[in-house]
Amino acid sequence: MKVAVVAESFLPHMNGVTNSVLQVLAHLHRRGDEVTVVAPSDSMFDSHPLAEELPDQPELCHGYPVIRVPALPLPEYPRVRVAAGFVTRIRRILEDLQPDVVHVASPFVLGWRAIQAADALGLPTVSIYQTEVPAYAGRYKVPWAEELLWQHVERMHQASTYTLVPSAFTKQQLRERGIRRLRTWRRGVDAELFSPVRRSAELRARIAPDGELLIGFVGRLAAEKQVEDLAVLDGMPGTRLVIIGVGPMEESLARELPNACFAGFQSGEGLGEHVASLDLFVHPGEAETFCQTIQEAQAAGLPVVAVGRGGPLDLVDEGRTGWLYPPGDLEGMRRRVEHLVNDDAARASFGTAARAQVQGRTWEAICNQLIGHYARAIEVNRRVRSMRATTYIRAQNRVIGTLLPR
Repeated sequence: MKVAVVAESFLPHMNGVTNSVLQVLAHLHRRGDEVTVVAPSDSMFDSHPLAEELPDQPELCHGYPVIRVPALPLPEYPRVRVAAGFVTRIRRILEDLQPDVVHVASPFVLGWRAIQAADALGLPTVSIYQTEVPAYAGRYKVPWAEELLWQHVERMHQASTYTLVPSAFTKQQLRERGIRRLRTWRRGVDAELFSPVRRSAELRARIAPDGELLIGFVGRLAAEKQVEDLAVLDGMPGTRLVIIGVGPMEESLARELPNACFAGFQSGEGLGEHVASLDLFVHPGEAETFCQTIQEAQAAGLPVVAVGRGGPLDLVDEGRTGWLYPPGDLEGMRRRVEHLVNDDAARASFGTAARAQVQGRTWEAICNQLIGHYARAIEVNRRVRSMRATTYIRAQNRVIGTLLPR
């Protein structure tokens, strides 16, 4: 199969979108598919309007070429880059590639151009709904923009051949916005990288020299993650907060959580070791379409306390693998954490059940499902194009018939 992967976010910026794309690329490489990645540039030089005219060494990822398009950094979040340019540029790229299907990862700016370009070329698109961007509006103090952002989301996904959603919440959310052709596609988890066997006594001794229980969070330190909500847990007797990640709010969070350990950015085995060395995991962000970090914590054998909205509703089995609390109920969050802190047996039981729950959710299995979605999108697109051609021919024949002498 020939696939064009258009990624709204990509290396070197590591986040949930990038991680999913990398897992998909690895799977397609194992299958022997032909793939090209289209992604925003990461350097000021590549963002220059003349960059496409200048020679450069080809960039490869999992052996596949990466085509970079000019992009500009967000003013307050320079690690995140937004593609510049027009639909015609993406159309030229897709025209040259002639893929069987266009995989659009978390479309917003670059992805929307790819959807439009693919539609103009008659190519099927599989769009991955992965980020609830409209919910960010309030967090970034522009609540008036929320409905405008939802209208943009509707345009993109109504124009896609298929939209893949990661949770029951997001499927219902998009369905209520009038978006159809929705299919569920969740995320895999590496149960070897995230495993109880990676628990480190040495790391725990450094972070909690007095034997405190470790309450952890993993994620980007940005407004939409609501990490400041963890202030109700900071300084809880017999515990210590561990914040794993970096982001624009790191300095302000250090002031709001003075007792917490900020472990910085972790990846690979270092991340696996840090997660496994926690005693329980907490996630307060209300805008999670899935929340991969919850699944990784569960694979490491941790009970989870999370806000009861979005992806966590599917991931946390209340009273068995963790607890959910109503959005905004921070005292409710604290009570649920206190239960697990004070009940060793419940904490162990929940962690064991959490680990068992994610077994079988391998990236191999998840990506095989994705191939099936590709195949269905290709078939649906073929039928739609055939119907359009038939309708056009019939209309043309009717016009010709009116011009012929009777």
